[in-house]
This record gives sequence, C-alpha cells and structure tokens, in this order.
Amino acid sequence: MTTEIARVQGAIDSAGERARSLQTVYVYQAPVRLWHWVNALLIVALCVTGYLIGSPPPSVPGEASASFQMGYIRFIHFASGQTLIVFFILRAYWAIVGNKYSKQLFYMPITNRTWWWGMIYEFKWYAFLVRDPKKYIGHNPLAHVAMFTFMLFMIFMMCSGMALYAEGQGIDSWQYKMFGFMFWIFPNSQDLHTVHHLGMWAIVVFVIVHIYAAVREDILSRQSMISSIISGERLFRDDLPD
Repeated sequence: MTTEIARVQGAIDSAGERARSLQTVYVYQAPVRLWHWVNALLIVALCVTGYLIGSPPPSVPGEASASFQMGYIRFIHFASGQTLIVFFILRAYWAIVGNKYSKQLFYMPITNRTWWWGMIYEFKWYAFLVRDPKKYIGHNPLAHVAMFTFMLFMIFMMCSGMALYAEGQGIDSWQYKMFGFMFWIFPNSQDLHTVHHLGMWAIVVFVIVHIYAAVREDILSRQSMISSIISGERLFRDDLPD
C-alpha cells in the first residue's frame, strides 16, 4: 500500500512539474485569427470554383436557359474573390493598429543579421539537417519569408482576377479603370487567364506545405502551432529530463 501511494504521489508531482514547465504567450489577436479562417474558407471556394471554370463540368440535359450551373459557379468565384480583397484590406489595416506579430506578413527585417541566421537555421531544421528546434513567439524567419511572399502573390492574384472580371464589366467600368493595368503587362487576355489559373495551383501547393509545416512544428518543436491560430496563445513546452 505504501509503495502504491508513493507511486501515485510521484505521478502527481511529475504532472505538477510538467504543468509548471508550460508557458503561454498571447500572439494572434482575434481579428488575425478571424482573417486566417475566413481567408482559408475563401481560398477553398476560389480554388474549387476556379478549377471548374477552367475545366467545366459536363453539360446538363435540357434547355440551357433552364440551368444556371456555371452561373452559380462563377458567382461564387467572383463573390469569394471580392470578399477576399475586402478582408485583405482589413488585415492590412490591422497590421498597422495590431500588435507587433500582426505586422510580420507585411514586412521582412532584411537588415537584421540574426534574422538571416535564423532563416538559414530553419531551412536546415525543415531539411532534417539539425535536431534542435528554435522557438519563436511569432513566425520563424523561414515561415516569415514564406508568408510575406504569399501575401505578395495574393496581391497579384487579386489584381489579375479583378482585371479578368473587368473584361465582362466593360472598359468604362471602375474595375477596368483600377485593374486594367494588368493588360499592359499581359496584352493577350488569354495569357492572363493562363497565369491566373496556374496561380491557383501554386496556392494549392502552398496550402499543402503550410499545413504540413504547421503539423510538423506542433509535433517536433515542442511549441503549439495549430491551436495557436484558434486560441491566439502560443504554448511552449520546456524539455524535461527523462
């Protein structure tokens, strides 16, 4: 009996030690988390409808006037794209008024030598060339570069999408006046269609890598990733002796 009590007490003490070893930092504010998940849903809708626009489903039977299948697909695509732009603008605004971690997606500290060293180290970490993970409150330097580049790419996708939408609205529309400059870069409209469609596949690849990296970090680096973008808090688990 005495041995069993000692074992239970030891387990309780160990659990208490582990509980005390946990540290949390509030990183992602509510507007950032809201934008992240709305952005994710919009990107899914855009990729699915964009694929169907590029590779239309088989024609439905009956008179064409009796079906609005492609019309609904295009409407969801256009509405999702315009909503994406609105939330992007709101996210850019929050980068100004939010905490310092909300600004990471819109700048890179390229003059900071420590940041460059961290980016090289993180590349080695993801390539399984080093064993000890570094812990960061916000994005690690390599993820910082990836997210900043993705935001620039999204600007291109939004501008090219609105330019293609402006074709249907006409050259007198405000959409064409704002985004018609894309046709100076791609005078052939079909070229812009092709690049925009290829951009969709680039986003798909990015999403796959993004999810993989988040899950991998959550497991191997002893710091929370997935739960952080839900709760806003980053959890750091200290290494304890065996």
